[in-house]
Amino acid sequence: MQNNYYFLLQVSQALQKQLIGYQIFETFSQAKDELILSLYHQATKETFHIRASLSPEFTCLSFPMDFSRAKQNSVDLFETLLGAEVIGIRQFVNERCFAILLNNQFSLLFKMHGQRSNIILFQEEKAVELFNNNIEKDWEIDLRNLDRTIDQSWEGFLSQGFHRTFPTFDKEMKMYLEINKEDKDIHLTPSQYLKIQDFIAQLARPQYYIYQLNHTIHFSLFRPIVDESRYELFQVYQDPLEAINHFYYLYISRLQLNKEKSVIWKRFEKMKEKAIHYIDKSEEKLVELGLENRYEEIGHILMANLQSIPEKAQKITLYDFYHNQDIHIKLKEHLSPQKNAELYYRKAKNQKIEIQTLEDNINKKKGELSNLEKYLSDIQEITSLKELRKYLKNNHIVQEEGEKEEIPFRRYDCEGFEILVGKNAKNNDLLTQRYAFKEDLWLHARDVSGSHVVVKYKAGKPFPVSVIERAAELAAWYSKRKNDSLCPVIYTPKKYVRKPKGASEGAVSIEKEQVIMVVPKA
Repeated sequence: MQNNYYFLLQVSQALQKQLIGYQIFETFSQAKDELILSLYHQATKETFHIRASLSPEFTCLSFPMDFSRAKQNSVDLFETLLGAEVIGIRQFVNERCFAILLNNQFSLLFKMHGQRSNIILFQEEKAVELFNNNIEKDWEIDLRNLDRTIDQSWEGFLSQGFHRTFPTFDKEMKMYLEINKEDKDIHLTPSQYLKIQDFIAQLARPQYYIYQLNHTIHFSLFRPIVDESRYELFQVYQDPLEAINHFYYLYISRLQLNKEKSVIWKRFEKMKEKAIHYIDKSEEKLVELGLENRYEEIGHILMANLQSIPEKAQKITLYDFYHNQDIHIKLKEHLSPQKNAELYYRKAKNQKIEIQTLEDNINKKKGELSNLEKYLSDIQEITSLKELRKYLKNNHIVQEEGEKEEIPFRRYDCEGFEILVGKNAKNNDLLTQRYAFKEDLWLHARDVSGSHVVVKYKAGKPFPVSVIERAAELAAWYSKRKNDSLCPVIYTPKKYVRKPKGASEGAVSIEKEQVIMVVPKA
């Protein structure tokens, strides 16, 4: 209703009282579909600002008390108006348009037609500049024919019908008047016609209501007609400019709240989906490992039959006293029977470590999943932008500026340091050669293939040992040493990492490396 004719009529009357004698000193845009006019009064030294937001999703005028122009990404518009003095405001009859009249035969038309809203500069009666050049028909607007004089008498109503007599009534006004039918079905009595006249008189001296209904901010010239339990009334205003400023602030704040909630919601839902997938896959892997967990038994069987195993045997069939049947066992021919048994014991130990690691990671992911579900539940209940940002800060939730460029690597956060992990050989090259800088810390599992890992440098902050250890755990996990009990990981500043000419994808040479021993951990 902020663009309804009756409200614009109140706005133009308020501007008529406010702007006479003001001069335009700036007209610019620093956001898509938004124009700012700044005016100044020489005698009183006062400024006045008009902000026209003309996006298809939300069209609204507002009048901020102060407005600071950005130093970048702003462009001057309607430059011929600079220095022009306001001599009047013209509201066009029964039309959602008004014009600021200026002393140099220019006028600036505000056409508030929803998705086809525009601001048009006229010199005398001819359009000379459009804010939105895509609405080409606005070049044809004739100011002399914008007024729509309508016979709104009882006789005029009888001959024209309701909608032609009162085209300025929007859907909410018709609901207020309990008029919901088409022209041909409306048969109003004289008393109903008088009710409409009383309503028009009320609109000439309205109160302005700002309220929330169904999580949306609404603006109205009369008290909401829905049950009071269904909406939250913020405030009732007497001044149209003050009312629309508050409405604009609340609406934009809610719009930004929904936008930020949507970004975080999608991010957490994606993380939740990944966590569920990881848990399912890891539990399947646990079942497989449980079925295959015979290395220790095989070691015992070999130790019980050391004298029966010939030297340099590649395989042997022995009695499996655990399952009361024969078992075929593969052997390393260059190892003694006892060394082969030790090999199976070592495999059993590594397998136990892998099982324990999987169980730990599953429990960790279940904890993360529980936190994500709590975050999603809490965020759904948040109703203000300030409350949302406070919640994110208190829970140490960093907003991913999706804001940020989507990076093609695994990303982790440790004590405020960003850790990036390559996904394959080609991706490793991309990480090391394009995304890593000389001050960053570079890590890789020693002597085996695996992911490149980079800890991003933070100005003035040395890399904490705990952060290096965490990055090393990731380098070990995303390598061929993933299942080892301990893994050596090399680390060095990125400036000591070189890509030799002709080297294969992912291959690099390193100088001045250090080594850290860690347990592989995702």
